[in-house]
Amino acid sequence: MLRLILITVLLTTPAAANSRLDDDLMDRAKWKSFGVSDWASFDPMERARAGRTPVDVNRWALPKGGDVAQLKTLIAFAEAGKKGYDAVHVSAARKTPKPPTQMTIAEVQRWIKRTPGQPHAIGRYQIIPSTLRMLVARGGFKPSTRFDAVTQDRMADILLADAGLAKFQAGRISQRRFMDNLALVWAGLPKANGKSAYHGYAGNRATITRSFYKQQMDAIFGS
Repeated sequence: MLRLILITVLLTTPAAANSRLDDDLMDRAKWKSFGVSDWASFDPMERARAGRTPVDVNRWALPKGGDVAQLKTLIAFAEAGKKGYDAVHVSAARKTPKPPTQMTIAEVQRWIKRTPGQPHAIGRYQIIPSTLRMLVARGGFKPSTRFDAVTQDRMADILLADAGLAKFQAGRISQRRFMDNLALVWAGLPKANGKSAYHGYAGNRATITRSFYKQQMDAIFGS
């Protein structure tokens, strides 16, 4: 029903007018991260986790390491919480049979197939099924590859590249644009309006404020 409503909106809204919803949907459609050829195949119900409670920013401490490693930790803070690499979508009624880091990619995909009708975002970066398929194909991962910290971080690198990390580092896009790009990949990160790009879908919400997000980005990359 939701998908039919969105299709109706896109078909009945003049291109020149471009409603805010239309802009968001068409922008998302261009993202390789969704692993689909057309926006209608995108299922917003699967995006990231259903954030019910903001994370406790008082427990946050900027980690040591390079700027990309710090950025990944910030994303994980907003997305996966304490469980990190072994996190499974909070609304998944049927969890994985063992910790995700102890599973192969094939085992993760079998779990997704055998548990329909629930969210399946998994791991430190809360990767959804369509994105997982895309990452496996583009990253050359084998079914037997362990879905461990190394694999998850390599997958996150692909998503960061899609979000324009290299362009941002080269000064070709602004920090604000890069932050918004990241928010289109990860629902826990807020867009400029302070809300998740997926606000309201399956209970999704930004788990950190935009001001905190910017403060940490400034600390990582310089204001």
